[in-house]
Amino acid sequence: MPSAVPPDLVIAIDGPSGAGKSSTSRLVATRLGLAYLDTGAMYRAIAVGCMGGGLLNPVDEDGVVGFALRAALGVETDPSAFRIALNGVDVTDDIRAPEVSAAVSAVAVIPRVRAILTAQMRAIVADRRRIVVEGRDITTVVCPEAAVRVLLVADPAIRMARREAEIGHLTPAELADQVVRRDRDDSTVSQFETPAPGVTLIDSTYLSLDEVADAVIELVPAKLRGRPSGPGW
Repeated sequence: MPSAVPPDLVIAIDGPSGAGKSSTSRLVATRLGLAYLDTGAMYRAIAVGCMGGGLLNPVDEDGVVGFALRAALGVETDPSAFRIALNGVDVTDDIRAPEVSAAVSAVAVIPRVRAILTAQMRAIVADRRRIVVEGRDITTVVCPEAAVRVLLVADPAIRMARREAEIGHLTPAELADQVVRRDRDDSTVSQFETPAPGVTLIDSTYLSLDEVADAVIELVPAKLRGRPSGPGW
């Protein structure tokens, strides 16, 4: 008789830019056989559409909200092959463009947009049931009842170095914009710098990726660690 699929397991990971949320979350999801959701990619996809529609220069808040309400986001939650589509068009590569990174906070700081996307994130979590979710406000707003809640932080210099290694070809000003300015803007509507009650703080400054993933997995109750036949997407 096949073993029963373990109960629901949601792992929520918050943190500033460059702290290692995405790499850690994908590795944890792979090791435990879970789905994976990059919530920041959802905001980036909306930013791509708004940029194409001329809604961000200057920011047309009502227009951005209207676009977010109409937009159809398709999210693939396989940790080894994460993809995201906007209105049927794959924008996985587009969302990482420097101009999108510079513009995404203009979308993410709008409370009505956050409410729209938060509802979609929760729907994905409810559908997948066993999933690692990473981004902003994940431990406090999107998944406050997650079995494991982590705030992942790192020294700012290390975070900028990691972002430069990830993207490359950035000037010092562009690098600061990618990390420092975005964190400052997003912190006006999102709490991701101080752990809420019940959230475990992990400082990745001097840890390898494997060590950070180990630290997260150690927080998972033993009865929930069993790996089902697949992550269920």
